[in-house]
Amino acid sequence: MSAKPPVFATLGCRLNAYETEAMKDLAAKAGVENAVVVNTCAVTAEAVRKGRQEIRRLRRDNPDAKIIVTGCAAQTEPETFNAMSEVDLVIGNTEKMQPETWSAMGPDFIGQTERVQVDDIMSVTETAGHLIDGFGTRSRAYVQVQNGCDHRCTFCIIPYGRGNSRSVPAGVVVDQIKRLVDKGFNEVVLTGVDLTSWGADLPAAPRLGDLVMRILKLVPDLPRLRISSIDSIEADDALMEAIATENRLMPHLHLSLQHGDDLILKRMARRHLRDDAIRFCEEAKKLRPDMTYGADIIAGFPTETDAHFENSLKLVTDCDLTWLHVFPYSKREGTPAARIPNKVDGNVIKARAAQLRSAGDAQVRKHLDAQIGRTHSILMENPHMGRTEQFTEVSFAAPQTEGAIVTAKIIGLNGSQLTA
Repeated sequence: MSAKPPVFATLGCRLNAYETEAMKDLAAKAGVENAVVVNTCAVTAEAVRKGRQEIRRLRRDNPDAKIIVTGCAAQTEPETFNAMSEVDLVIGNTEKMQPETWSAMGPDFIGQTERVQVDDIMSVTETAGHLIDGFGTRSRAYVQVQNGCDHRCTFCIIPYGRGNSRSVPAGVVVDQIKRLVDKGFNEVVLTGVDLTSWGADLPAAPRLGDLVMRILKLVPDLPRLRISSIDSIEADDALMEAIATENRLMPHLHLSLQHGDDLILKRMARRHLRDDAIRFCEEAKKLRPDMTYGADIIAGFPTETDAHFENSLKLVTDCDLTWLHVFPYSKREGTPAARIPNKVDGNVIKARAAQLRSAGDAQVRKHLDAQIGRTHSILMENPHMGRTEQFTEVSFAAPQTEGAIVTAKIIGLNGSQLTA
């Protein structure tokens, strides 16, 4: 069999996509060949099912390759993947970012390497230092500044896949962003599992807002800085100051809200109440009137009544949310919520999720309609599509320079895209 470079498949979040790019680099340096690497997600039982399905598909398409499974699902339930006949090797989230893991995988590694390499992620105290200089498009780069989570929301398996929270020091982050700007990237996105916990484990315990302000001060040539999902209850004073005063910080925040009813939030072990979420959204929009919000919301958490659900549905308009990620509740073995009685009927969960998505669609339409006639700075992801500061897609009939920031007036709509 002739040697072929490894194939990578990524499921789940942006952080997984970032880490896949790092693994590509590690595998290339180690000379790994004839392998398929599947970076799995564990956020829901459905995500794990899709991971298994993808592995089976990749085995059919690559009958002679070694199948290597990693990611959060491999970390939380390695036995599931070890039991699959299609799988040759299971490696954990810590191991996948270590050069020595890949250096042990020469062309004949199977038989010489332990089949399951998944250690206790809770013992990890540092974020992997393997940094990559951008991925995805030539316009936008993602920088991992934090990993893991110290919170234990009752529905969430992710801390068991990612470990406890740990931060990349600010100096390391700034140096990487300087390199990205030198390479021509016009936008950098800060990513992490629990981004607003950044800094708690560093000397003097700086906050995310301190990091944002430091980046904007020390990298003056960076045109656009974006932060990904945040927990609004952890937003610090410096972050709010950045929202108010720094136009280079993009006016788009994705919020980890999860629900709109106080009793369900308590049963989820969330640290905010409904009014906290509304207050934050109102305050941030007062500081930055063009601010837009995305949010994660779970439908059908155990014990959720019609009245509880109505509070979630109303939260969409009360917080003026635009981009919704709706998750039908999915039981995850090993989480406290899996032991809560009074489960919601599956058909009811589907119906409630559909209602939330419909409310989200109406909010998107409202947002799009409001942009017509406005002028935006648009970062071009390809010659015919870019995104506004609020992350809204804009299509162009005439080709533009990929990676450039183009100023254009919005003239209409094409489905869910603005047109300029």
